[in-house]
Amino acid sequence: MGDISRKRHIAKAITWRVIGTLDTILLSWIISGNPFTGLKIGFTEVVTKMILYYFHERIWFKANVPDSKKRHLYKTITWRLLGTIDTMLLAWVISGDPFTGLKIGGAEVVTKMLLYYLHERAWYQINFGLGKRNTKK
Repeated sequence: MGDISRKRHIAKAITWRVIGTLDTILLSWIISGNPFTGLKIGFTEVVTKMILYYFHERIWFKANVPDSKKRHLYKTITWRLLGTIDTMLLAWVISGDPFTGLKIGGAEVVTKMLLYYLHERAWYQINFGLGKRNTKK
């Protein structure tokens, strides 16, 4: 089951990164006023966030927390903390302005929490990469 779950986690990482990158590019463009800053931040995040997301998934896969909406909420919160810190640091370095990093990170907390929760719920309905699933929701 290990290889199967890894395939699931890689697929989830890819789908989330597409959604997350588009959100980051749009927010960074709006906040910085520069579309190229938005693109630089968004595309840099593709690498950092894919790596961070994969390890986040692996940790949660091994966590002894029953499948439930609460589990998805906890995963949403821990991922958002990790992701926001990454975004703020990248936005600061790329824009050269720590306040731009803080603004982008602050805006992302709201948009990404909602998007991530919806992404988790959608993936919960998909059996790709799972052997047998506990039927509790």
